[in-house]
Amino acid sequence: MELLARGWRLFGNLIMTISKSLRAIIAATAIMALSGTAYAANPQVGGADMFENKNIIENAVNSKDHTTLVAAVKAAGLVEALSGPGPFTVFAPTNDAFGKLPAGTVETLVKPENKATLTKILTSHVVSGTYTAADIIKHTKNGKKRFNLTTLSGAPLTFELRKSGVWIYDQSGGAANVTVADVIQSNGVIHVTSAVSLPK
Repeated sequence: MELLARGWRLFGNLIMTISKSLRAIIAATAIMALSGTAYAANPQVGGADMFENKNIIENAVNSKDHTTLVAAVKAAGLVEALSGPGPFTVFAPTNDAFGKLPAGTVETLVKPENKATLTKILTSHVVSGTYTAADIIKHTKNGKKRFNLTTLSGAPLTFELRKSGVWIYDQSGGAANVTVADVIQSNGVIHVTSAVSLPK
């Protein structure tokens, strides 16, 4: 009987040890889930995975929603610049966003004789430095409803936080909203936008 009792005690201790281990694993998993973006994967863009160890160009070329933007970047000769160390924050209009421009606009812009104009438009979507959605929201809540960032073209972009999300206003009076935020790159961050931001 004593041997049987000792066996049950050992079995009970084993069950308690396993139970503690399982609780520790569950707790660790919960902590990882609650700790935020440190363990969160990038959102997909245009049906493609986006990798933090790849640069803006390496990721953008895989998005089926950004074929127009990538073609325009190539036509403007900006591939090397946007593949550089940066860091850059890019507000990336989708194909649908470019489709909202007057008919023939994109076809005209990518012609060699319009390279300077195309470059100005594209660099009006790029800001030096890394600005996440949290950074933008912090600025809009810091006593101001709107705040500005100066793009590489010298044109400002104005940001406003609404119930529907972050909105961007360009020099020409156009508005775009951020549809996918915080796509982290090795050389910055991409925010997908619903419209092309046009400088004056």
